Amino acid sequence: MPRSNRPRRPGMPRGGKEVAAPELDLERARSGFARHESAPDGEWLVRPITARNAAKVYTCPGCHQAVQPGLAHLVIWRQDSLFGAEAAIRDRRHWHTNCWQTRRYKYR
Repeated sequence: MPRSNRPRRPGMPRGGKEVAAPELDLERARSGFARHESAPDGEWLVRPITARNAAKVYTCPGCHQAVQPGLAHLVIWRQDSLFGAEAAIRDRRHWHTNCWQTRRYKYR
């Protein structure tokens, strides 16, 4: 049987050489999921950002100070936005973890 007609193994490219899969970054994979939090001011989605993945400077809405690159923090957006999921994601904000945790107590 000619080589071009032989069945290939799954994942094998046409040239016959196996391509190495990129190494999985477990830290990034574990931190990429948002969790749900309920508070007196609404329903929120909270996604942790590891220090390794924090690459830009943001302004924390809790303390109005900079969230520096290399600092683990949280990305927060409304789950119950009046304007839909796309608007909520556009309006997401980066918070210091402590600012977010103490923010919830202001509304009790």
